[in-house]
Amino acid sequence: MENYSPLLRTLLENRGIKTAEEAEKFLNPDYARDLHDPFLLPDMEKAVVRIFEATEAREKIAVFADYDCDGLPGAAILHDFFRQIGHTNIEFYIPDRNSEGYGLSIKAVEKLAALGAKVLITVDLGTGDIQEVATATALGLDVIITDHHLVPPDGGARAYALVNPKLGNYPEPMICGAGVAFKLVQALVKKYGEYWKIPEGFEKWLLDLVAIGTLSDMVPLLGENRALAHFGLKVLRRDRRPGLTELWRQARVDTRFLSEDDIAFTLAPRINAASRMDSPWRAYELLSTSDPLAALSLSDYLLKINNERKILVTQIMREAHVTLDRRNIREVVVIGNPKWRAGVLGLVAGRLCEELRCPVFVWGGDGESSGELKGSCRSDGSVSVVDLMSSLSDDIFTDFGGHELSGGFSMTREQVHFLEEALSESFRKITPSASGTSPLSRGRREGVYDAKITLGEVNLETYKQIEQLAPFGVGNPKPIFLFENITVNEIRQFGKGQEHLEITFLDENGPASPAGKRKIKAISFFSQPEKFIRPPMAGGRINMLAHIELSRWNGSKDLRLRIVDII
Repeated sequence: MENYSPLLRTLLENRGIKTAEEAEKFLNPDYARDLHDPFLLPDMEKAVVRIFEATEAREKIAVFADYDCDGLPGAAILHDFFRQIGHTNIEFYIPDRNSEGYGLSIKAVEKLAALGAKVLITVDLGTGDIQEVATATALGLDVIITDHHLVPPDGGARAYALVNPKLGNYPEPMICGAGVAFKLVQALVKKYGEYWKIPEGFEKWLLDLVAIGTLSDMVPLLGENRALAHFGLKVLRRDRRPGLTELWRQARVDTRFLSEDDIAFTLAPRINAASRMDSPWRAYELLSTSDPLAALSLSDYLLKINNERKILVTQIMREAHVTLDRRNIREVVVIGNPKWRAGVLGLVAGRLCEELRCPVFVWGGDGESSGELKGSCRSDGSVSVVDLMSSLSDDIFTDFGGHELSGGFSMTREQVHFLEEALSESFRKITPSASGTSPLSRGRREGVYDAKITLGEVNLETYKQIEQLAPFGVGNPKPIFLFENITVNEIRQFGKGQEHLEITFLDENGPASPAGKRKIKAISFFSQPEKFIRPPMAGGRINMLAHIELSRWNGSKDLRLRIVDII
């Protein structure tokens, strides 16, 4: 490890990397070394053989994919594969988030059977859809599930093939839904690629879609996932898909420097806005189209629908803050309104979870005065939301599911009044060490930082060292730096609604230019000074936790700090 700088060595050690060999593997992903044999996944051989038989017999294959930024890229992966081998007898089905909800439905299965489908491939769903898979099987469909969600205690759906990394002994159980779809294609190419005359390396050009799913779905960016994201970003920078080319152009993103932040803050919101506000189909078309004219209209549509989504989320957040200001914050926060649109509640839950530093459950009813309530939940990492929901009696939720950090649920209107008390009590049982502490004090990041540095060390050399660890995400968070006792030079709000915060500091110990001391800016989106327990004031001194980032907005380069907390 002595070959690395003190800062880089510290950052690596903070991520559990202790030896030079481990550091070399982490800093230099290798496609051949880091990607596992797809046939290590359960039922993969069975799935691949059945798909081959279906293509040989020209049987209709149906692909049923989730509507989010993991399922849609997964569907596009299969679209590109079947187009490559010339199999055109195929039907893609993406459910409507608001009217059909998550997962397989019996109505959709019956429709696909009526269309003559003989094989049904799921993407990013299906593991828990026991009745729906049974219905499909009874209707003569061989169901091949590709999914990554948690497997129920009963073993999940009895499908023809259940390809899920959380079953069996696959070395990387945390790959995303698009990743599992990619592994299916990887296996098909490995077994039958020569027969189909598939060009060598064809599947590598699908890694852009895998990266979108991997970076959007909050899976740990370690091992195989890190390699998939790393090489997927390289493909994305090559800019080969007309839909993505147009989307990046409209967003003024320079694809030469495309990063995980561009996926998280530009691409994913637009892809997800389609299903949240209208139909997911156009988002799928954007990812799969080869027509530049279609790409232009699809990108325009996603821009429009995402702007509508932003307005709606802002309105709901304002209403939520009014309600929360009148309440005591418990271990778990539950908030909702029958008028709130279910499709955007995950975004609201995510923002409130970040603000309150505790698990948050948000429910809505799409403006209906009766019927079932739907909701989304997010965790700050203190507890698994799936564990929280699983611990409650069966009569609380009519349906629920998800991952450790995010999930969804349905429930009756009568039960919602007892939900916060039940979840908070469950939280205390699951995490007894947190009992009696408020979320704000429990979640504060005091002392949680990678290194202590000065404003003078905020420079391109430091940034380049940090970037060697990219891409960042779950399991490999962006490094947090502590800046101690720094003087606030100026504070201002910016943005259309003055909703963002910018703090300017002077590098007091650095060299001065004719214009004076070097200015260093720190920003926090959707933030006010009062958000922090110790609000900053011009002329005052603060301790600040922040990331170092390089903004390339609109062609300019701006090295700045992204505020994590003021302590």
